[in-house]
Amino acid sequence: MTSMQHPPPYPPSEPPRGRGPGDRHDHGHGGGHGPGDGHGGGHGGGSGDGNGSGGGHGHSHSHGPAAPVSRHLRRVIAAILIPFTAAVVVGLVVLWPGGVPDHKRTGVGFDRQTQQATVTTVVAVDCKSVNASGETPTGDTSTAEGSSAQQEAGGTCKKATIRVDTGNDKGRTFTEIVQPDQSRQLHQGEKVVVAYEPSAPKDLQYSVTDVNRKFPMALLAGIFAVAVVVVGRLRGVMALVALAVSFLVLSLFILPAILQGSNPLLVAVVGSSAIMLIALYMCHGLSARTSVAVLGTLISLSLIGLLGSEFIDWAALTGNTDDNTGLIHGLYPHIDMSGLLLAGVIIGSLGVLDDVTVTQTSAVWELHEANPSVGWRGLYRAGIRIGRDHIASVVNTLVLAYAGAALPLLLLFSIAQSGVVTVANSELVAEEIVRTLVGSIGLVASVPVTTALAALMVSADRPQTAMAADVAPARGGRGRRRRR
Repeated sequence: MTSMQHPPPYPPSEPPRGRGPGDRHDHGHGGGHGPGDGHGGGHGGGSGDGNGSGGGHGHSHSHGPAAPVSRHLRRVIAAILIPFTAAVVVGLVVLWPGGVPDHKRTGVGFDRQTQQATVTTVVAVDCKSVNASGETPTGDTSTAEGSSAQQEAGGTCKKATIRVDTGNDKGRTFTEIVQPDQSRQLHQGEKVVVAYEPSAPKDLQYSVTDVNRKFPMALLAGIFAVAVVVVGRLRGVMALVALAVSFLVLSLFILPAILQGSNPLLVAVVGSSAIMLIALYMCHGLSARTSVAVLGTLISLSLIGLLGSEFIDWAALTGNTDDNTGLIHGLYPHIDMSGLLLAGVIIGSLGVLDDVTVTQTSAVWELHEANPSVGWRGLYRAGIRIGRDHIASVVNTLVLAYAGAALPLLLLFSIAQSGVVTVANSELVAEEIVRTLVGSIGLVASVPVTTALAALMVSADRPQTAMAADVAPARGGRGRRRRR
């Protein structure tokens, strides 16, 4: 019995072209003659041993690393981002402050000299014995002052001895009386912060203002850093570095520049843009995907700036609503407090915007990798469905964050039994409402904007590696195309 040998599907000197670095599997449909280049089978009419059909339409699944974007797309993104980055650098140079301007301390609020101290002893004493008048207070006990006076007269107070641990008066001790109704009670061995007023009588120059909570705060920060590194690994380390850089920009540029009298809105735009560029590229790498997220963030920040400027002016918000802002205005009258409010809105929205834009860009990119044949409209529709879920959670988070910060204020309005309209109309609450709604509108807008940008960019991209892979089988075909 004679055995017949079939020729190999490709010459021995040529490697099988169907198995590239990306482990590409092609499935074609249509009629024609040609060698079975590629890994897979053909369907349709054709002749020849071991020959599959080419032509028609097909799809491919790439199991290797994602192909880089084309040079043309990189040029388009660079043409937009390079001038923007240059403008940010110029803004930093022009607006860079020489340091925080000096001023005479007022001794009010945070504008006081402080030292570290330790509570050495605490003894119980009769409040009557430490009462300055030596008499039992009289008056209406239905008021807060009268009730407090009654407790001081009949209760047990604490006499604390505090030792100053830092400064020129290190080792000096002083005593302080702690009333029974005070919210902060001192304990022996407790670390505290004391305020120093040199113009006061010697016995009254020092007073306890706060508790030294550096250790628990540092421990919590350490736990946070460890959790970020353990879960995020190298990406987590880069995120922590970016966070440190953001604080440096805030403390070395934004705050001193505003105190020197620069326009708060301009300083906030330049500073937040610098933070955005550093944080995004440091955490997510220098890539087209990150660049699209930067563009989406930039457009959304611009919208927040425009809306915030209009509605802060329209609602006549001054930005001077509490003791801290009043102290700032008193020390630096040249600072535009409404501009400072707008700067806070922009900077406060930046962190959440980064999260939304990066997530949407990554989602569109992964959808394209999973099915490269989908056009930009299909990518946009799929991406926007993901974005809707993100919008619901992010907006709710932002609103609850502002509500939680203003909870004591809202509780006061509730105690006063004020109506919702009355509460919302007060400047204290209206400021938070405008801040929340303007930031939320920017967040909502960032989803369709970033999704559309990513879909257009990734669908218009045609990497050279992919084009070469598609053209190579056509050039390498041996059969003759059958005329129809």
